[in-house]
Amino acid sequence: MLQVYRSGYYAWLKRPDSARKQWRRKVTQRIHAIFLSSRRLYGSPKITQILRHEGIRVSQKTVAQIMCECGLKSRTVRKYKATTNSKHNHPVHENVLNQTFRAQRPNQVWMSDITYVWTEEGWLYVASVMDLYTRKIVGWKAGARMTKDLVMDALEQAYQREKPAAGVLPDAVEKHRIATVRVSYVESSEILCLGCPLS
Repeated sequence: MLQVYRSGYYAWLKRPDSARKQWRRKVTQRIHAIFLSSRRLYGSPKITQILRHEGIRVSQKTVAQIMCECGLKSRTVRKYKATTNSKHNHPVHENVLNQTFRAQRPNQVWMSDITYVWTEEGWLYVASVMDLYTRKIVGWKAGARMTKDLVMDALEQAYQREKPAAGVLPDAVEKHRIATVRVSYVESSEILCLGCPLS
């Protein structure tokens, strides 16, 4: 079937591994140990650097090939991305809650936050507005960029869904909401129904 002599086959089975094969087995075991000790974070460049530091002469290409053969794939950890710019001249509004996170009725206190999630297409930013009494998300918007409009759209959605009584939104937010809505509605040539003050 294989067209080899039986004696040649058994001689091949008993033959000791070559020096190259023994070296490769030793390097493979060391790569595996380094990879696991790094909590599966190190890739071929870092492992090559460690092996060379230990006196093992090996190329990064060989390390990458061995890792591929063994199914060792490094986990990529996304670096922290700063999303807050505190260096600005915009007014900072008073903290009226002062860490007192309580409400007596729905639509009395709304809280907002922005979070971000890494996706295959890049960062996705999600702005949400939560009613402190019901703990329900009353408005949210997602976008590829963290902008003022993302937050204002989430707030606008919350306002449209809940229709709170006058005085729920701070004056500064309400004025900005009206101005934002007025601009967007004028640009789209629609009737200005949201530009009216809350009263």
